[in-house]
Amino acid sequence: MKNLLTLEAVIEVGAGLGMVVLPSLLVTLLLGSSLATPVALTVARVAGVALLALGIACWLARHDGQSRAARGLLGAMVVYNAGVFMVLAYAGIALGLQSIGLWPVVVVHAAMTVWCVMGLVNKPARIIE
Repeated sequence: MKNLLTLEAVIEVGAGLGMVVLPSLLVTLLLGSSLATPVALTVARVAGVALLALGIACWLARHDGQSRAARGLLGAMVVYNAGVFMVLAYAGIALGLQSIGLWPVVVVHAAMTVWCVMGLVNKPARIIE
């Protein structure tokens, strides 16, 4: 579980920093449209801060993979990754949004969902109280 949480941390901290610092550029690369209003930029930056928080939580839990808290975090990452996968796939298929980064990000979130589910299905060697 250490490798999974470490990779989650790196991905989410990177995405979070990008959304806080350059939200319009990241959204353009992801969805092919820039953020044009102060409200949209603010919401994107709040999402970036949330991604930073997820990344930090994963980073801090990476050595505690057998604890209940780390498994709870992994469950939250299943919800997050599956949700992002579905929202972005819907955006590409049903809404027709396209850009160079959309489908690679969809694939990454699908793969991370599967990996997180596998981490939850595998019984831990021991649970640390």
